[in-house]
Amino acid sequence: MNLDLKGKAVLVTGGSKGIGLACARAFLDEGAKIAIVSRDRANLDAAAGQLSNAKTIVADLTHAADAARMAQEAERALGPIDVLVNSAGAAKRYPPDELNAQAWHAAMDAKYFTYIHAMDAVLPSMRNRRRGTVVNIIGTGGKVATPIHLPGGAANSALMLASVGLASVYGKFGVRINAINPGATMTGRIREALALEAKAKGIAIDKVFEEGQSRVPLGRYADPEDIARVSLFLASDLAAYVTGAIIPMDGGLNPII
Repeated sequence: MNLDLKGKAVLVTGGSKGIGLACARAFLDEGAKIAIVSRDRANLDAAAGQLSNAKTIVADLTHAADAARMAQEAERALGPIDVLVNSAGAAKRYPPDELNAQAWHAAMDAKYFTYIHAMDAVLPSMRNRRRGTVVNIIGTGGKVATPIHLPGGAANSALMLASVGLASVYGKFGVRINAINPGATMTGRIREALALEAKAKGIAIDKVFEEGQSRVPLGRYADPEDIARVSLFLASDLAAYVTGAIIPMDGGLNPII
């Protein structure tokens, strides 16, 4: 199927690994022009070996000024940004007895403000050109509270509201904003969650992994490529009448609306 993404300028935050890297690779396969962003130069260099001709940008998106610079660098390399995929930032998980004010603030900085700053940096140009799409990779932790992911889940919830609110504001300017809520996905992040759960339960990580997958109606955790394929759809004209959507991708684990 031709998604008509060839030549599109796509900016992927958190594009050096995990779901972000899978998204960057998927857009490249469709012929898009790609810039990937990370705080870590070593991670970017490693990813660049898998992504031919991708522009790499070091930026700490917890800072609005860095996000503005990121957008300027991406546009100098690719032209006006057609698609922003936000996959940067991951809030640290904490056992409940380790929660404090710093943990809550850090989660908002790591997940909420990284996305907000990136959107603030590209949305005015999209509005002026009356076209553009944003895909926010958020997470089911914002819908279903889990004891070891409360600050991150709260940041995810706030980001969902911001996503649908901005979609309502920018729709009349031809800009679409949607979000995806992955469940457990086979990236490095899942090991952190499994380790905390294993410690809390006093069992082996492998056992936690097996039990977790067995609870998913589709029988497995997601692969990053599963998320990337839906990102392609949302960014394409096939989704021209889709905006303000929050799409769950947890394999049916949480039967909620």
